[in-house]
Amino acid sequence: MATTKDDRARRRRVDARSTVERITAAGRTVLGTGEASLEQIAAEAGVGIATLYRHFPNREAIVRAVLDDILETDLIPLIDRAVVAPHPRRSLQDVATHLLDLITEEKGLVTFASNFSDVAVDVLQRFSESLHPLLLRAQQEGEVRDDLTAEDIPRFLVMAVAGLAVPGTAASLRARFLALLFDSLNPANATPLPPLHPGEDDLRTAVDNIAHT
Repeated sequence: MATTKDDRARRRRVDARSTVERITAAGRTVLGTGEASLEQIAAEAGVGIATLYRHFPNREAIVRAVLDDILETDLIPLIDRAVVAPHPRRSLQDVATHLLDLITEEKGLVTFASNFSDVAVDVLQRFSESLHPLLLRAQQEGEVRDDLTAEDIPRFLVMAVAGLAVPGTAASLRARFLALLFDSLNPANATPLPPLHPGEDDLRTAVDNIAHT
């Protein structure tokens, strides 16, 4: 049976997806070791540097793909399971702990791209959107203060990352202070949150400060 034009186009799409997936996986592996280069990532993926550039024209594209992969394969499945867990605030804390562990493991991710903050903010906002149902359930069950919004979540996480994902921080220390941070979400005897006025907070600036720490 002759191969049609549509068959060839479909095969090219499958091959391209396979190549993108291999390069993304190689990016996670190489960036996890610390300092990395595009050449190292191409070699790990088993492709030439020209093939890598065809799919990922710059370092930011690699970082975005790796962050998307972390979100899709590591975090969103965890969130989906947490939505039906018995204690939603504890589940939120577990998700945050896992995020900190991943950031600590991906040693070279933050420093690999020159504008990491632009890429990371987009992924953080998607992450906070996926957390919204879990946050609502925690509020409905009285485990999280009612005045916390979905927009607060990425900023809360950035604050945790800035203080607790520093290289050399022991896992037990991260767990201890993350527990203290999440206690602030407890509605019992909570002081009402002061309003955040437009222009007074910039998530991109906060992430950029982490990237240049």
